[in-house]
Amino acid sequence: MATRIRLALLFLTLASAFFAPVSQAASIPPGESGAKAALDRSPRHHEWARIPLPGTGKTLNAFVAYPERKDKAPVVIVIHEIYGLTDWIRSVADTLAAEGFIAIAPDLLSGRGPQGGGTEAFASRDDVVGAVRDLSPEYITAALNAVKDYGVGLPASSSKFATMGFCWGGSESFSYATVQPKLSAAVVYYGASPPLDALSAIHAPVLGLYGEDDARVTTTVGPAEEKMKELGKVYITYTYEGAGHGFLRAQEERNGANLEAAKQAWPATIDFLRGSLE
Repeated sequence: MATRIRLALLFLTLASAFFAPVSQAASIPPGESGAKAALDRSPRHHEWARIPLPGTGKTLNAFVAYPERKDKAPVVIVIHEIYGLTDWIRSVADTLAAEGFIAIAPDLLSGRGPQGGGTEAFASRDDVVGAVRDLSPEYITAALNAVKDYGVGLPASSSKFATMGFCWGGSESFSYATVQPKLSAAVVYYGASPPLDALSAIHAPVLGLYGEDDARVTTTVGPAEEKMKELGKVYITYTYEGAGHGFLRAQEERNGANLEAAKQAWPATIDFLRGSLE
């Protein structure tokens, strides 16, 4: 009987996510070309934080965007693409703040660039990509835990927190759910799924958003869906017709398919986060 009740509750959770009306009020983040202008005209409070990495004597540089609300807000950690912390990632954080979340976007390359800089210190995007690929799983987990501790410790924080990642960061958002039991939700934008044997450790609901024409990533989704279902975990996925990898950032590409995917994915994301964090 208990098993049947748990399965029924899981079905109701999934059904509500799939069939509840998606909010149409959410404004999508800008595409890459409009990110800097969107940040410049934002009315929200932005600041840079130096977040200590325990036991290392080092710090992470992080961009923080605050919502305008009278009550405490949940935290969303925005995990950057393989291109590092860019204006576009900061614009995503600002758009999350517009929806009522404290958004924190750490530069996971802090102190790892030339002269001890971060993403901005590298000579080329290729150099950034190489440096991000060299980050170890242990370092990434420790860094995200430090950001989590900083975020939930903010006076304006409700103490609930989620991760949202894109591309490489999408994979890391999903992977972090396998090692952080207090995580309230994970959002995965076109990131590959973790090894199947790691999924049993997930406690948080996961939302995955994918482009149809992104087989490198989407071939990992089906097996993960099956395993998560077998384990009784919540993993909600959407795959958008004609969209490619990076569709939320590259909205001008693929003859409108990426923009259409962005228009559908972002409101679904906000509804998911509100349902998981508020």
